[in-house]
Amino acid sequence: MELSKKGLWRGVIREFRDFMPAVKEEYITTLLEGNTPLVESFNMKDIFGEIRLLFKFEGLNPTCSFKDRGMTMAVTMARQDGTEAVICASTGNTSASAAAYAARAGMRAYVLIPEGGVALGKVSQAIMHGAVVIEVAATFDELLAIVKEVNLKYPVAIVNSVNPYRIEGQKSGAFEIAEHLGHAPTYHFLPVGNAGNITAYWKGYKEYESNGIIANLPKMMGFQAEGAAPIVLGHPVADPQTLATAIKIGNPASWAAAEKARDESGGVIDAVSDDEIINAYKLVAAREGVFCEPASAASIAGAIKMKEAGVISDGDTVVCTLTGHGLKDPDRAITVSTPPVKAGAEFSDIVKIMGF
Repeated sequence: MELSKKGLWRGVIREFRDFMPAVKEEYITTLLEGNTPLVESFNMKDIFGEIRLLFKFEGLNPTCSFKDRGMTMAVTMARQDGTEAVICASTGNTSASAAAYAARAGMRAYVLIPEGGVALGKVSQAIMHGAVVIEVAATFDELLAIVKEVNLKYPVAIVNSVNPYRIEGQKSGAFEIAEHLGHAPTYHFLPVGNAGNITAYWKGYKEYESNGIIANLPKMMGFQAEGAAPIVLGHPVADPQTLATAIKIGNPASWAAAEKARDESGGVIDAVSDDEIINAYKLVAAREGVFCEPASAASIAGAIKMKEAGVISDGDTVVCTLTGHGLKDPDRAITVSTPPVKAGAEFSDIVKIMGF
């Protein structure tokens, strides 16, 4: 990675150009995504012992999720190909990212979302960025089938993770982790919904290893929500159910590639309950000051599960990808948290509540 002369971050395409598909400079569409922090955990040793635990906080990308890494590449290539519009099916984060990058490129964006199945924060982003948002009484998987058909029949580029350029952009997260640590982690935990992210990270690690930049590869540890766990069950789920809406997907587009990442790395794809997700979601916010969206916390819930099972142990380096910011779904945070304490405007009342 070579920064510009002024040391300013230039977005993942320019920063990792040697590892990205060829694109002409004038078509690069970026909001300076990437370069997100790898935050080390200091306050969860009662759970993880002497494991080195780090959080790749993707909620600090421009539209507050990891989707921006892939979207910069997908929209850039669509623009270079002369396409004037993009389309996606989305449980939320893809819609926000597609709308923002299309706006940046001066392109139209069409977004199909499941009725009542997307957190309000994400819908607000897509609307504000000027996308045509179409809410449909259908599952994500049904909407993706529609989007694929539109892509076949009309000059509209699909920017879901079935677009291979999405994976190319998203693999940059692995590059950043490897460069930050100087090596790959022992284990890398990720939430699994449409399964593009675990696919992309594995691709990135393999490319750095084959080019001699790192000497080791991590075990890829993917976690689905129990009510939306088709890979774990071995068959599609017609009506997926989970409060972690970002991974509420019953038939992942990158299913086979995710299984390949698991098998090649010697990792696992498992499931965690909604209760385990919420516990991890609250834990990382309260203990470490990192506010991620519920689906993100599936990675931490998975790490806790693997620690309890004795799979990960002292001395291991563990990275958990936190895919999106907690403000994507503020309603969930309020629902699961203790409400504010009401008090009169008296000094004595306030300090009494404080415990003094």
